[in-house]
Amino acid sequence: MPHTTFDPAGHRRRRAAAAGAALALAAALAGCAADGGGAERPAASGSPSASGTPGPRVRSDLESVFTDAGVNGTFVAYDSGTGEMTVVNPEEMDERVRPASTFKIPNSLISLQAGAVEDADEVVPYGGEPQRVDKWEHDMSMREAIRISALPIFQELARRVGHEDMASWVERFDYGNADIGGPERIDRFWLHGPLEISAAEQALFLDRMVAGDLPVDEAHVETLHSMMRQDIGDAEGRELYWKSGWADGPELMPGWMVGWVADGEDVTTFALRLEMESDSHADLREPMTRELLDELGVLPAESA
Repeated sequence: MPHTTFDPAGHRRRRAAAAGAALALAAALAGCAADGGGAERPAASGSPSASGTPGPRVRSDLESVFTDAGVNGTFVAYDSGTGEMTVVNPEEMDERVRPASTFKIPNSLISLQAGAVEDADEVVPYGGEPQRVDKWEHDMSMREAIRISALPIFQELARRVGHEDMASWVERFDYGNADIGGPERIDRFWLHGPLEISAAEQALFLDRMVAGDLPVDEAHVETLHSMMRQDIGDAEGRELYWKSGWADGPELMPGWMVGWVADGEDVTTFALRLEMESDSHADLREPMTRELLDELGVLPAESA
């Protein structure tokens, strides 16, 4: 079956071209307004924001995906080429919660860029302590660790980066509220706070990452792609990348599935966030994400 590996450079060219076209259109419309030409402005895809720019495209018809599953939450998809954001349950899209294991995405990039590991295949010690997940109890590479979401490996990487540098990188990434707390929280700030991020911010962060707009080497971004790519065997050559997250909580637990779909040079980033009331709700993250991507025509169910 045909398969093409996602080309980040091609995506960046397409994204830049789309941005240039949008700026040209805005300039033309502004000129017409100044001349009193009365040019007809294209219809917005969503509700207008306070600034007058098009707001997100709201899919209230997909709220049933959440109600049928018996959970509250939100879903955001962002088309890098068009700049269009599509949202289910928009009233929750900007609510910030702990990123949990989805922080392994920036943590991987920071660890590579800061030299906490030589490469993604360097074996990192897990510490030798009993873990709540048996398969975490061995030394392993970052590449293996992100696949099984091995917490102790990424805690060790965060400690190697160090509090001061980690705080600087999170701020440079403009990641959520960019607050990692004090040095004593260096290996748990993404699990217990104070770091928080919204679904909309997750989707936009991933867009900047895929487009090469973060201050890290392109080689590290490409390494992360290889670590996150899912084997879906799509006949059309589409590629799926994602990472789950699950933060403990006294009542509602934030549950995440964030990532992107690459279709040639077209990229759609996405973020699903659930308010999980029980451990069993964690099993809803993958099927709900697949259903929503299918409903939006981003990745048909038969491909996922």
